[in-house]
Amino acid sequence: MTYFDFAANPPVNQDVLDTFYHITKKYYANPNSFHKLGREVNQLIEQSTNHIKEILKTDKEVIYTSGATEANNLAVKGLLERYRNKGRHVLISPFEHNSITASLTSIKNIEIEILPLDHNGQIDLNSLSSKLREDTILVSVTTADSELAILQPIKEIAKLLKNTNTYFHTDASQSIGKVFIDYSDTDLVTLTPHKFYGMNGTGALLKKKDIGLHSLIDGGRSTTIFRSGTPVAANIIAFDKALTIALEKQEERYYKVLAYHDELYDFLSHYTHVHINSTKTSLPHIINFSLPSIKADILAQLFESKDIYLSAKTSCCPAHTPSKPVYALTHNRQYASSSIRLSISHLNTKEDIEIFKNAFDQIYKENFDD
Repeated sequence: MTYFDFAANPPVNQDVLDTFYHITKKYYANPNSFHKLGREVNQLIEQSTNHIKEILKTDKEVIYTSGATEANNLAVKGLLERYRNKGRHVLISPFEHNSITASLTSIKNIEIEILPLDHNGQIDLNSLSSKLREDTILVSVTTADSELAILQPIKEIAKLLKNTNTYFHTDASQSIGKVFIDYSDTDLVTLTPHKFYGMNGTGALLKKKDIGLHSLIDGGRSTTIFRSGTPVAANIIAFDKALTIALEKQEERYYKVLAYHDELYDFLSHYTHVHINSTKTSLPHIINFSLPSIKADILAQLFESKDIYLSAKTSCCPAHTPSKPVYALTHNRQYASSSIRLSISHLNTKEDIEIFKNAFDQIYKENFDD
């Protein structure tokens, strides 16, 4: 089995899994309990939360959630409900996760505007500046999207919005643990450990302390007033462990992935009918390419028949539909309908790369004459 779908879900790091198991077995008391065992668990949660803030170099409040989807919902719905009288105009990138766009479309009486891109797929800062209005309440731009991995100018956007009445949110799920980004001026940041070899079912929203949110889940004590529910100590401490490892190993892992990326990019570039959708601003962890005469789902099945696993697009999107990010970038429906996401990890091996290259060459020759 050869796996190239790490952007969807990587395996859990063994040390993270061991941490989760240890905490689950030993520290099972409810952290809201007032007895000694409960206080011990609560103290462990506080220690992990403080450590997460320390290694992320942030003083933002950490709001634990069930994942990035809930964190995005809380950021969007919570903010717009809390400040409903301050503005109803929202600016977003065309690359936003479905949990952002669906949250926005569920809210009545708001105006949603899509920001234009430059030729590299980054938000055009001049256009962003010109589209800001007095009633612009929120700008949401994903740090790096999950199909093209185009890295957005987050620090520059935050600087542009700093002296306005507009709040800035970014979904950093695909960038944390891969590349360092300065989020100090960003109001709300979404992250989830299952994208950096941690556990599924956990996420967080980092929020500047002076920002209010309308809670989506009420009842029960928690670590915050903005999200109710008994804190799961094992999830939080495993979150801390996964983040610690990811940041400690970030540079080493990045350059290993970059070497694989460059080899695969060069390989694919030699095929006449291949169109590479990724740009020079894309993270090396994803190569997005199209074979315009083969539908993406069919191409993914051809690879699966050779025991190679990759995705036509993000797993959160409906099947048999064109890629919205690829279409937003290329304005080419054929490219968007045939795009494949090859997501790479430091866990891949040179043998994996050769297996993919041989399989691709065979599939290509079966479908094209050149």
